[in-house]
Amino acid sequence: MSAAEKGWKDVPKGGLILDAGNAMEYETGDWRTYKPVWDEEKCIHCMICWVFCPDSSIKVEDGKMVGIDYKHCKGCGICSFECPRKAIEMVLETEENGEAGACE
Repeated sequence: MSAAEKGWKDVPKGGLILDAGNAMEYETGDWRTYKPVWDEEKCIHCMICWVFCPDSSIKVEDGKMVGIDYKHCKGCGICSFECPRKAIEMVLETEENGEAGACE
């Protein structure tokens, strides 16, 4: 083992947050089974999805939704449930991608 690699004694205990604001360092999108698919034509940019997203996966530019960060979205479906215009639909990962187990 090189000096750069950590051994099992060096790894922090599970559940500990050692540095505040470090969620962007961990890509957690591979966990999901369902994926939110955004329909830009239905969207009124009310930003309710952004307010309720627990993973900050709603991409915003100039006060408008511009997409979804699939690297961090866990597929909880809260954005789809809360959207008043039903502009976000939850679909199985395999249906959206056309192949089993593929994630963006």
